[in-house]
Amino acid sequence: MDDFAFEPAPGQLEDSNIFRFMKGHGIQSLEKLSERAARDPAWFWEAVSQDAGIMWTEPYDVILDDSRGIAQSKWFTGGRTNIYLSSVARFARLSPDRVAYHFVSEDGQTSSVTYAELDERVGRLANGLRSLGLKKGDAVGIFLPMIQEAVLAVLAAARVGAVSVVVFSGYGHESLRTRLQDSGARVLIACDGFDRRGLPVSQRTIVKDAVRGTGIRVVIVPYRGHDRYDRSDHIVPYGDLMDRSPECSTEVMGAEDPLFVLYTSGTTGRPKGTVQVHGGFSVFAAHQALYLTDMRGSDVLLWPADIGWITGLVWNVYGLLLAGATAVIYDGALDYPHSGRIWDMLQRYGVTIFGTSPTAVRLLRKSGAEPPAHLDGIRLITTTGEPIDRDSWWWLFEKVGQTRVPVVNLSGGTEVGGAMLSVFAGMRLRPCTVGVPCPGMNLDVVDENGRPVTGQKGYLVIRSPWPAMTRGLLNSPGTYMQTYWSRFENVWFHGDYVLRDNDGLWYMQGRADEIIKVSGHRLGTAEIEEGAADCGAVHEAAAVSVPDGTTGEAIAVFVVADGSRGLEVAVSDCIAQRIGKMARPKMVIRLSGLPRTRTGKIMRRLLRARLLGQPAGDLSALENPRVLDEVPPMTSTGAP
Repeated sequence: MDDFAFEPAPGQLEDSNIFRFMKGHGIQSLEKLSERAARDPAWFWEAVSQDAGIMWTEPYDVILDDSRGIAQSKWFTGGRTNIYLSSVARFARLSPDRVAYHFVSEDGQTSSVTYAELDERVGRLANGLRSLGLKKGDAVGIFLPMIQEAVLAVLAAARVGAVSVVVFSGYGHESLRTRLQDSGARVLIACDGFDRRGLPVSQRTIVKDAVRGTGIRVVIVPYRGHDRYDRSDHIVPYGDLMDRSPECSTEVMGAEDPLFVLYTSGTTGRPKGTVQVHGGFSVFAAHQALYLTDMRGSDVLLWPADIGWITGLVWNVYGLLLAGATAVIYDGALDYPHSGRIWDMLQRYGVTIFGTSPTAVRLLRKSGAEPPAHLDGIRLITTTGEPIDRDSWWWLFEKVGQTRVPVVNLSGGTEVGGAMLSVFAGMRLRPCTVGVPCPGMNLDVVDENGRPVTGQKGYLVIRSPWPAMTRGLLNSPGTYMQTYWSRFENVWFHGDYVLRDNDGLWYMQGRADEIIKVSGHRLGTAEIEEGAADCGAVHEAAAVSVPDGTTGEAIAVFVVADGSRGLEVAVSDCIAQRIGKMARPKMVIRLSGLPRTRTGKIMRRLLRARLLGQPAGDLSALENPRVLDEVPPMTSTGAP
């Protein structure tokens, strides 16, 4: 392992929220805190609720109820609350003039809203939703770009006790329709089009096809005016909803009443609806914001994460507002109209916490736009979404953080409700580490037989419940049990392949279903792809398994690379030199890009399916489906 790349400065730990929490409970170290939380999760999560100021209108009877088994655990049962009371309503009272959001559009238009103004606008929209007959437990689809109305819609739904179903605004009609039907949405909030890279993007056909024959009422937000809708029984102008009184009651919810349904991709291509609830998610989102990103009311966050992604809902909406902080929300391409756009926003708004994804980092690096030398206001850099490569980690650490700011690499999942592994204040760091298990998340690394391992790769499992564990999968209880609880008894099998080193630092090694077994050697796609990246011409790589009559499985590597003769041999040699001869790919295939979802996830299963001539399934979640047309089918001899 490398030496430590980051050594914390004096006082970095002592000045953190997590240290304040530990000190208040007489705990001397993060390790001791995690040990106590694992022994007594009910104590820990109640302490987090108290520390975060979660408001309970009626006290809970039981903190953790696992009487039906760990997979069906309930939290804070008997308690009544609404996440809105602990976030917007609380800070509209305590800090009414503090800016909650700065909104920036691609064409440079800006606006800001204080906590008091946010509370007023949410109240108007909440009353408008009630005027449509929306009531507690009804589902609301939200199909909007990252504009003010998207945040208002999420919060207004929570305030009236409705269940928000946020769908990424770049999805096609089939993805939207599937989610609306599965959730039983009664209302859909969309807009009249938006811009990307200066070009108009219409949603009208997508919306009309998605709701055809459903009876769903569609609320249209005026934004860019590219689409025209005529008022009807099913088409409602947004202005009609906002023309209401700001005085609005907040629905009091049971702790286990649903807050939102968020869909995540499944291995079969069918999306899985994860369910979060008011009580548990209030506590967990506060935990994520306060302790992982050390967020305070004085912080300004810029994290271009869409709220159709769990990262966006945790940090740009609920966690942020539970901490009473400020966010910059950007609707547009990160490198438009010029590659330095992100740096301009960091400086203009005095950003203190900068969040990004490995995909975005690679985009910024490729653009050649170096960050300015004076980003002294940034005290924390966060990244998540996929395992980060070494070059991107070092670029963030050296170019953006100037070696003085820790890279808070996070890992979690939609079904987790946020992150379960994180870097924390005061930690010594090695490149690409995801730190340690978050206190309250009882994680382990195990082998094929469920035995704990250290210093070697293994499966990531969770041994205890936590408040934001999805309450099943919507309409698919069998899939929930099969996916997460069938591999090991009473243990959550997350599906990630990880490594814990001898110093206790953890590293992501790819998905467990992305392990390739060559002649008995189990190789993670992440390490193969890192080997390919060692070849200087390669920008990105994705590895998949293919059948082989001799070794059982063989490796196929897809690369995005600069044009150079002999690339295939060079990539193959780099992988073999880094890992060993057993890892030499059977084939190296050059593509113009890798198939990704709009959250940046590389869809390796689609590459493999296309290579093997198998059905690829639904491609509507892909940002660039045409790249799959470049994949040549394998022949009977095994050559592409």
